[in-house]
Amino acid sequence: MHIIDSHFHWWPRSVFDKLCQRKEFPRAGVNKTGGYDYWRREGAGAHLNSWADWFDLDEQFAHMDRLGHRVDVVCSIGPFSVFFSDLPAEEGRDWALMWNEEMAGAQRKYPGRLWASAAVPLQDTRVAIEVLDHAVNKLGLMGVNLPGSVGSDPRIDAERLEPFYARVAELGVPLFLHPTDAVFQDILEGYNGALHLSLGRVIEVSVAASRLILSGLMQRHPNLKVVLSHTGGALPYQSGRMDKNTKAAKLPQPASTYMKRMYTDTVSPHSAGMKFAIDYYGIDHVMYGTDYPCWDPATCLRLLDEVELSPADRQKLFYDNARRILGLRDPADMKSTAREPALA
Repeated sequence: MHIIDSHFHWWPRSVFDKLCQRKEFPRAGVNKTGGYDYWRREGAGAHLNSWADWFDLDEQFAHMDRLGHRVDVVCSIGPFSVFFSDLPAEEGRDWALMWNEEMAGAQRKYPGRLWASAAVPLQDTRVAIEVLDHAVNKLGLMGVNLPGSVGSDPRIDAERLEPFYARVAELGVPLFLHPTDAVFQDILEGYNGALHLSLGRVIEVSVAASRLILSGLMQRHPNLKVVLSHTGGALPYQSGRMDKNTKAAKLPQPASTYMKRMYTDTVSPHSAGMKFAIDYYGIDHVMYGTDYPCWDPATCLRLLDEVELSPADRQKLFYDNARRILGLRDPADMKSTAREPALA
C-alpha cells in the first residue's frame, strides 16, 4: 500500500547544535539519548526533549520501509514551533530562515517522498509574512506551522495577525496547528510529565483552534486550511458543548460548522478515538498520521485495522486526502510558481 504520513517530525541537528551555543533562554543542551533538552525560560521544566530518532532521516525512512508499505511523509515542526516566536523578532526571523532552508534541502534530497512545512515567527506580523512568502515562493515549502501561542501569549487570534492569516489563505497552503507546551506547562507540572503529555497538548490545541473559530478568523477567511493535530484534541468530543456555550461570540454559524471545516490526523492511541474523528469530521477531512517518532506507526496501522473502512475510504485516509488537502505535488511540479509578494 502507498501511504502518506501527514504528521511526521524530522528536526535538523544543525539548528539544535547552534542553539546549544546560546547562553540565555530559550536554549538547548545535549542529552544522554542522542538528542537535546530544550528550556524556554529559567525555572521551567524541560518538557521538550528529543532523542536520536528525531534527527536521522535515512534511519527514519528505513523504519518506515520496515512496515512493509511505501510511506511518504509530510514533515511538520511540532512543539518546537513556539521557539521562533519566543525570540526578539529579528532573531526569530533568522532562526526561522535557517530552519526553512534545512527543510527545503530535505525536500530536494527526497523529492516526492518528503514534503516539508515552514517555521514562522509571529511576534511581528510583517516579519511573519515576509518569512512565509520566502518559504513558500522561494524555497517551495508546502505549508506553514502555527504554534498554539505566540510565545507565552495564548492569543494567536490577535487582531494584528489578521494580515498573516489572510496571506496564508491567499497562498492556499495548509496551516499545521500543533500544541507547543507554552501556555499550560506550569499548571500541569509533575508526575514525570505524565499529566502534561496526556492532557497538556490536548488542551492547548483545543484552545488554539477555538480561538481561530470564536475570533471569526475562520468566518472571514473561508479558504483558510487548518490542520489540527491529535484528532482535533478535545473539540470533536465537546462539539455540542461548544455550540451551546459560544453563542456570545455572535458567529453567523454554530462553532461546530467551523470545526468541521478543519482537517485532522489519526494520532490517537485508541481505535474508538480514531473512528470518532472520522465520523465527526467526515472521511474527506481526516488523514493518516502517526506523530513519528513520538508514536509507533505499526501501532497506528494496527489500530486503524480495527476501524471498519471500505477500500475507497482507506484509499482516501491513507493517501488521497493528503495529496488533495495539503496540495502535495509530484517532483516535476515541486518548483513553486512565483507569486507577487504580499508586502510589495
